[in-house]
Amino acid sequence: MLINLIKDKILGGEYRFSEHAVKKMIKRLIERFEVEDALINGEIIEEYPDDKYSPSCLIYGKTRNGRDLHVQVSLPPVVVIVTTYEPNPSEWINCRIRR
Repeated sequence: MLINLIKDKILGGEYRFSEHAVKKMIKRLIERFEVEDALINGEIIEEYPDDKYSPSCLIYGKTRNGRDLHVQVSLPPVVVIVTTYEPNPSEWINCRIRR
């Protein structure tokens, strides 16, 4: 299952952050450990096989502090954190389904 491959890469430290993701994390006050938590505890909610640079997916997960996060990652073998944000309730149902 794809999510397990992504989780294994995160747990093994075999991933990197895009420059865009780092800028957004600073702006949105999202910590590295929160992104890792969300990915390790998360589920794939959307897949983007034809994404601009490489196939990717959107993962919804919670941090250990209960913060809801969406994290877009490129698919293995090269896992790159593309961006991350808190889902807006006016745009998402239960953080999983687009309105």
